[in-house]
Amino acid sequence: MLTYLAAALPQITSPAARLLAVQCSLRCDAQGRVRLPAGLLRGMRLYQRGELWEELADAAWLRLPGSRPPHNEAWLRDAAVLDQAPGRSARRRAAHWALRPTPLLWPTAAPPALRLAALALAVHGVAPARDQADMDTLSRLCGHSPHQLGELFDRLLVTNTLSACYYNRESGVVRWQLPLHLGQE
Repeated sequence: MLTYLAAALPQITSPAARLLAVQCSLRCDAQGRVRLPAGLLRGMRLYQRGELWEELADAAWLRLPGSRPPHNEAWLRDAAVLDQAPGRSARRRAAHWALRPTPLLWPTAAPPALRLAALALAVHGVAPARDQADMDTLSRLCGHSPHQLGELFDRLLVTNTLSACYYNRESGVVRWQLPLHLGQE
């Protein structure tokens, strides 16, 4: 879904709007309607952030039912999201996992840019080439430049979300390690 959103949303889309789009795309029904409960939005620290919904509407990615806040309901305008291979129940499980992607856990007060960077790393951590990814790919998924993403990785190190992170400029590959207490497999 992050790959789809990297292509569907403008590069300038904020990290908070991207996190909202992840949940919208994974929780929508067969007609593209999505309604996110206030408790979910509070837990994501996106409650009463109508500007994020409007940012996605301005990008023509979703349509809001009205102009009055609070925004928590919309219709996705891109039919491609409805054609994603996993069924609705699998997408809901993925939406739940995206809120706290084990084993990569971030502080609950982490800002959206940090949460999105950690989510991108977590997605790659479950792939066959665990704990490594191409920096350009990660940058595209997060909507950041490689330099900005490098700074976010440094912040993930400071918060002990990662125990190590290495970027090989020649190959363009980022490798990371989780703290030992997370019990890497």
